[in-house]
Amino acid sequence: MTEWVLYNVADGIATLTLNRPDKLNAIHYAMADRLMAVLDAVESNAAVRAVIITGAGPRAFCAGGDIYEFSESVRAGTAVAIREFVRRGQTLTARIESFSKPVIVAVNGLAYGGGCEITEAAHLAVAAEHAVFAKPEINLGMPPTFGGTQRLPRLAGRKRALECLLTGDAFPASRALELGLVNRVVPAAELMSAARELAQRILRHSPLAVAGIISAVTRGINASIGEGLLMESEQFARLVPSHDLGEGLAAWKARRSPVYAGR
Repeated sequence: MTEWVLYNVADGIATLTLNRPDKLNAIHYAMADRLMAVLDAVESNAAVRAVIITGAGPRAFCAGGDIYEFSESVRAGTAVAIREFVRRGQTLTARIESFSKPVIVAVNGLAYGGGCEITEAAHLAVAAEHAVFAKPEINLGMPPTFGGTQRLPRLAGRKRALECLLTGDAFPASRALELGLVNRVVPAAELMSAARELAQRILRHSPLAVAGIISAVTRGINASIGEGLLMESEQFARLVPSHDLGEGLAAWKARRSPVYAGR
């Protein structure tokens, strides 16, 4: 049986590879379910402190949802299409967005539809120079359904997001960088090393602080500033009695590198 998501761990970093290169790594239901299961395993694995998601083969990160499978759900009616496709996709991207460990997407080619939405949901992203992005759902007579109508405007601003959503036109990695969809664009040969280098820059810090920052940002971005500040305070309060905060302060005073639990 094909392993739809390849899973490798090295130096505290789990690399998850979407593995349908003959289908441009389009997400069918089995792949989505497998990715959710792998994320569950990664989150509970103390040896893993960061995640990189990429695609198999040189052509695509992810071309979006599997249209043939999705069309069968649509044929079965609204309730089935919502349950099998929309909820599955929204649950996946929400899982990535709220993941307690940093998730970095390495965009190694096409990132269309659901592939673009995974990139939007991830905490950080690096793209190869040849990567191409698109929000093409409108070409099918539908809006994005994995969170793209909500996350892209928050990243790029309403008018710039609407241009992508309403035209369906593809855009290059350089434009994705301008829109805030990715953090960096690099030559294809340097993509994975750049993603790992970014992960390593995070891994030097307290895992508890990293998780607290992700939680505060993810929850607070859709709240009022007052509510967000309360979330920020809550995350700090959780760290006050921790080893990591005490160690970080002690190391700063002693002018040495801190030694955090779990590193």
